[in-house]
Amino acid sequence: MRGGDYFIPATAMGLALAARLPALVQGWRSPMVRSVCALIAMGATGWFFAAPPVVARVNRLTGVPNFSAPLVYCIVLGFSCASLVLIIHWRGGPAETVRRHVLGWILGTVAAAAILAALFALGDAPVERRRDFDTYYANTPCIREMIVWYLLAHTATATVVSVTCWRWAAEVSSGWVRYGLRTLVTGFAFNLAFGVLKGIAVAARWLDGDLDVLSTSVAPPVGSIGAGLGTCGFLMPLVGPRLEETWRAWRSYRRMYPLWRALYAHPEARSSTIRLPWWSGIELRATQRATQVADGIHDLSPYIDPAHRPRWEEQAAAAGCAAHEVDIAADARMVRAALRARGERQRSGTGEDASTGADLHVRLHVGGTGHEWFGRLGAHFARLDTPGEPLGAGSRSGSS
Repeated sequence: MRGGDYFIPATAMGLALAARLPALVQGWRSPMVRSVCALIAMGATGWFFAAPPVVARVNRLTGVPNFSAPLVYCIVLGFSCASLVLIIHWRGGPAETVRRHVLGWILGTVAAAAILAALFALGDAPVERRRDFDTYYANTPCIREMIVWYLLAHTATATVVSVTCWRWAAEVSSGWVRYGLRTLVTGFAFNLAFGVLKGIAVAARWLDGDLDVLSTSVAPPVGSIGAGLGTCGFLMPLVGPRLEETWRAWRSYRRMYPLWRALYAHPEARSSTIRLPWWSGIELRATQRATQVADGIHDLSPYIDPAHRPRWEEQAAAAGCAAHEVDIAADARMVRAALRARGERQRSGTGEDASTGADLHVRLHVGGTGHEWFGRLGAHFARLDTPGEPLGAGSRSGSS
């Protein structure tokens, strides 16, 4: 990886952290929210300080050659600790047990970082090495032990996280939690590979070999992939359901459009005068459109004739509709017939007396509520053959 390549994962994690800041401000008391933000922050910080240009700047500012090495090592250990803490809070359990496990991992990480700092202080690393510190000082007393200690701690944590997530994923039936756990297993498998590759390169130096390319060229991209997958795995259960709801609302909003347009093509059709701000969410827009469709269908009730409904249900079943879709397919045909009836009465000049037909003033057979149900109704309505004549007199179409 070139110097600037380290800033790619750092920037990605920084953007993810920025997206989570509102939740952090609102839910600061939540251990889960704090753990997520700490994890992303540690990941972004680690990649930022591991970039060779930043390594050089830190070494120069501190006046200590290779000061960045133990600094990055400690940040990586902090990232691993944040991962374990988040998993502990994520899985839950008795409050006292959760606190004890979290405190144990934090104290263990602090102790490991202190050992790293002590070994670096006891060793001698006078030559600045921005990319190959691990292999260049693989045989230097104390520095060698510091490198081994870091790799052991890193690989041990990656193994614990992978095994924990693998076992937990086997207990979860489905959903975003399981997807996140599987992604975490993959991500920390890459982190484990990162530590193994570094360890092989260091061990090769002990045997007078030269496999530095594993440490300098292969391990960093592998670690980058692992960090990205790990962050995605942690965010999936938090962001996934929200994205799924947004997608469902957008799909319903689009599917309702043909029905909404047909209902409000009539010159006397009521239309909502409330205009939503441009920044309104798609869920609110879908709810508004569903309300407008419901109002439009209610206005059609004088023209709805349920006598043909059994035949429409038979036609829907014969067309291959699933059992749970037969009712809604018949509803769509009923709405279409009512629209045609209203158009015909409008053209014949009897539209104003339509409401006197009390026997026709019936409710549509509604099988559900909410924008998703109306979206399904709109989808079935759009599949119907286009009538040979306009559904309603006049033209007042809207935008989708």
